[in-house]
Amino acid sequence: MRADRAILFKLATNERVEQLVKGLPGGEENAWRAASRYVAGRTRDEALEVVAEQLGKGHGVSVDLFGELSTDPADAARVVDEYLELARLVPEPPADVWLSLDLSHLALDVDPAGAADLVARIAEALPPGRLLQIGAEDTARTDKIQQCVLEVASRGLADRLGATVQANLLRSPNDVDALISAGVQVRLVKGAYVEPTGSHPYGEPTDIAYLRLAHQLAASGGRWSLATHDGRLREAVLLGLGPVPVEQLLGVRPETLDALHSRDIPTRVYIPYGPAWFRYWIRRLAESRGA
Repeated sequence: MRADRAILFKLATNERVEQLVKGLPGGEENAWRAASRYVAGRTRDEALEVVAEQLGKGHGVSVDLFGELSTDPADAARVVDEYLELARLVPEPPADVWLSLDLSHLALDVDPAGAADLVARIAEALPPGRLLQIGAEDTARTDKIQQCVLEVASRGLADRLGATVQANLLRSPNDVDALISAGVQVRLVKGAYVEPTGSHPYGEPTDIAYLRLAHQLAASGGRWSLATHDGRLREAVLLGLGPVPVEQLLGVRPETLDALHSRDIPTRVYIPYGPAWFRYWIRRLAESRGA
């Protein structure tokens, strides 16, 4: 892994760095100018405009309110209110609109049981066929995330849940089996976090793990999608397994999704929004240093 990529990931979780950059003359404006390629907006209304634009191009969308690492249950309750309002305002089915959420935004670290109840509230507000897609976070939270998703799925909500599996984690084959057995949709990613243990090295070992997991998912008969901007890896999966749904991040090689859509491959765009955009942007810079 390149050293600058690891450094950028550390910066992405450093609140002081964000404050320093935004405090410089023109710092926030310049940072936003660069970040806006990857961010749907700082408000819900701006995000909904991007949702309409992407739906108009024939892509599905997955909408996410920025936020993570919360330790305040009261803040988590406000986040849920925003998601419930978002669920009410997005275009109705058959528009292909999902919601996306990181569980640490719901104070998972301090109240796992409460986070599960909040996830269930959002899932229950969704119409049939619409998913709440749970994001991956660092490996220290993977167990809690998995347990939360499986708990909510056991309440009869599996058909409205998606979970993200990171190919670079050694545990992922077992996680895939558990999620598919529970009826949860799986979004397969390489894994963006710099993990000290329990992971494959970045590069070829992770790519091989990704391909193996893709074939495992295909053989399972469960619902799944592949999420990668690695063109060679994506085409290897599509060649071997057929037209698997493909998900990408807003602003990253949008022409690729348009080309996939023209090939009748289902496509989806991750659409994040909200005031907490800065650290997400730094992560995108980090991933570009080797993703």
